[in-house]
Amino acid sequence: MKATQRFLTVLITLAALSIGLAAQTARRYDTAIQTQAAQQLAKKTAFKSVTASVEDGIVTLTGSVDLYQQRLDAAKAIRKAENVQGVRNQIVVAGKTVSDTDLTAQLDRKLYYDRIGYDNVFNYVTAEVQNGVATLNGEVRLGYDRDSALALVSSTPGVKDIVNNIDVESIIGDNVRLRALRVIYRDPVLSRYAIDPARPIRIVVDRGTLTLYGTVATTMDKQIAGLRVNQVFGAFKVQNDLQVAKKS
Repeated sequence: MKATQRFLTVLITLAALSIGLAAQTARRYDTAIQTQAAQQLAKKTAFKSVTASVEDGIVTLTGSVDLYQQRLDAAKAIRKAENVQGVRNQIVVAGKTVSDTDLTAQLDRKLYYDRIGYDNVFNYVTAEVQNGVATLNGEVRLGYDRDSALALVSSTPGVKDIVNNIDVESIIGDNVRLRALRVIYRDPVLSRYAIDPARPIRIVVDRGTLTLYGTVATTMDKQIAGLRVNQVFGAFKVQNDLQVAKKS
């Protein structure tokens, strides 16, 4: 028992010495990091109101920018500096103020048309905004699709912060997706929706569950879409979450 206690004491002592040595080493580069950080920030006018302070190799960014994307870019630029141990991003997004209602409408429209011409028919992302914080919900086929949606929202004036709740599906369901795509957009009644490049009927497949999202013109269109995808081989469960457009 005593031998074990001595061994633990030695381990704790060595760990403490290691941490102290690492902090001492990081501290030694603080001045150089400070210089590099200032140089990186000076490269872009978007960072003119941003300042950096360094302690033990950790860079703290403060100040303000106009866009949320610029906040991300500033931290990314600082991470490129040598010997940086980490970045605390305390930059405030102080650009244009947009009402939550207007910002939600803008983001939903942008997300609706995102990735046109690629696999947008298999993506469904929506935005909710509260006090300038945009929460993104939905599912996409690939990580690239998620990153595209995040980049689009990050560069929108009025967005102060982002909560990312986008799920990336498994590509294992691709056969089911393609079958659903064919039965919907080749149907004599539903084929007119193929004219819209944004593909208003979105097909999401996650762990065997096939879900339809989007908006159609009539209740009959919704029912037909549901009947068609219920016949898709490989879909263990089908959810028809299509909305019917309100008549003006």
